[in-house]
Amino acid sequence: MAARDEIAAYANALLEVEKWPEFGASGLQVLGAEDVSTIACGVSSSCDLFERAVEMGAEMVLVHHGLFWRNEPLVVDRRLRGRLEALFRGNASLLAYHLALDAHPTLGNSAQLAARIGAAPDGPFAGVGLGCTVEALGIDELATRVGEAVAREPLVFPFGPATIRRIAISTGAAGYDLIRAAHEGYDALVTGEPEEPSYATARELSIHLVAAGHHASERYGVQALAAHLAQRFDLAWHYVEADNPV
Repeated sequence: MAARDEIAAYANALLEVEKWPEFGASGLQVLGAEDVSTIACGVSSSCDLFERAVEMGAEMVLVHHGLFWRNEPLVVDRRLRGRLEALFRGNASLLAYHLALDAHPTLGNSAQLAARIGAAPDGPFAGVGLGCTVEALGIDELATRVGEAVAREPLVFPFGPATIRRIAISTGAAGYDLIRAAHEGYDALVTGEPEEPSYATARELSIHLVAAGHHASERYGVQALAAHLAQRFDLAWHYVEADNPV
C-alpha cells in the first residue's frame, strides 16, 4: 500500500506539471481511497475504462486524457455523471496527465514511440514532441516500424526525401506541426492525427507524414508512468485497452 497523495505528489514533481499550464488540469482530478495497492491505466477517460479498472481492484486510475477540460461545457451531463459514478462506486481516484506526459523525455508518449521505432532523440520539437535521428531508411520501412509499434496500419503521405535521417515525433493531434517540421529540416513527421491541409502541405513542402492514430500513438506513456510508479511505491499495475479507431 502507498498513500494516494504521496503518489500524486511524486508524479506531479516527476512530470514537472507546473511547466505545462493548459486547458486540462494535471494531477488528481477525483479523490478516492486514501491508500493505493493497484493502479489501472488507460489512454482516455471513459465509463468503460473506469468500470473495468474498478473490477480489477484498482484504487487509482491513471489516464492521459482526463476529465474537466476547460474547452468543454461546465455541466455534469449523463456522460460525466456516469464516469464519476463508476469511480465513486469503486472508491477509486483519477490521476490525469496530458501535456506533461507528452513531453517527458523518457516516460512521455513521444519518447516511448521513438524507442519502439528505433529513433534516437536529439532534442525537443514543438514543445511536447521530440526531434530524432535514425539510421538511413525509406518511407516504407518507417511506416512498417510505426505500424508494428502501434499495432495498426498508419496513414502515410509519402512526399519527403527517398532517404530519411531526421524525424520529428509528436503524438496525438499534432498534424498542425507539419509545417514547422518541414521548416526545421525534418524528413518526416510521425504523429497521431493529420489535419485536412496536411496532404497538400506534405506534398508542397516535400516532407513525409505518418499518422498512427491519436489513441494508438499515445498508449505507451501511461504504461511507462504506471510501471514507474508501481516500482517506486511497490504497487500492482494493469493497462486497460479501450478500442478507439481515432
